[in-house]
Amino acid sequence: MFELPVVQKENPKPRKPDWLRVKLPIGEDYKRVRHLVDKYNLHTICQSGNCPNMGECWGAGTATFMILGNTCTRSCSFCAVKTGRPPEYDTDEPRRVAEAIKLMEVKHAVITSVNRDELKDRGAEIWYQTVVQTKALSPQTTIETLIPDVKGNWEALERMISGGQEVVSHNMETVERLYRKVRPQAKYKRSLEQIKRIKAFGKRTKTGFMLGLGETDEEVYQILDDLKEHGCDVVTIGQYLQPTKMHLAVSEFVHPDKFAHFKQVGLEKGFDFVESGPLVRSSYHAERHL
Repeated sequence: MFELPVVQKENPKPRKPDWLRVKLPIGEDYKRVRHLVDKYNLHTICQSGNCPNMGECWGAGTATFMILGNTCTRSCSFCAVKTGRPPEYDTDEPRRVAEAIKLMEVKHAVITSVNRDELKDRGAEIWYQTVVQTKALSPQTTIETLIPDVKGNWEALERMISGGQEVVSHNMETVERLYRKVRPQAKYKRSLEQIKRIKAFGKRTKTGFMLGLGETDEEVYQILDDLKEHGCDVVTIGQYLQPTKMHLAVSEFVHPDKFAHFKQVGLEKGFDFVESGPLVRSSYHAERHL
């Protein structure tokens, strides 16, 4: 008897649970921030990174500005920011960012950037000028800079973090075992060393990493130990969400109770502040730990 061949069905994409649902961006404050971003021809990680909290943050009148363009030289398999050969950077960008932050009247500004590995100074001078000019226009505004991996260029790092910002963040993103898959152009120990050097420079240090990429609980405990050993003050932990079909698939949607558990573990290990939850991102409620 002729039998039809057995067709192997692909594993269905895991359904996003209720605790990951977010509100659509609406409201006058959201529109005002959107207008300022467009008017000054600025980039935000909120847009480029498909952040699920954009509606909430922009509605509250805050945004995380992304400098040095919106094309990254890295090709991390988790990130929605486009990758490729970036155009020449804009030397007028620091002024425009500073003016936008002043007009938004934010109390705590967060600034990040793409990786610019092709630049000898990794973009450090633009970083420095952005912070200095923002402080000049908004001296009461505290600044948090979420900086990229400088590939061991410690001279560039010092310039990058010497503009007067109160907090310097550098994201680990994931546990050591998954680095080759998640951050193929980065190194776990090098990022830890970068955090250690930022702390030695006298800055409040911060990092973030994701769950749902296939890590184990023991590996999460280990990265927390490593971060504490290297002088990290603040940790954010959030759920990885797949930006497109071309990016890494979600291994697991981690329950909020597990996030609460890791928050308690982090506090017991001695971190000053731990923000942990499915929708937490690096700059989410960034003002709280200040």
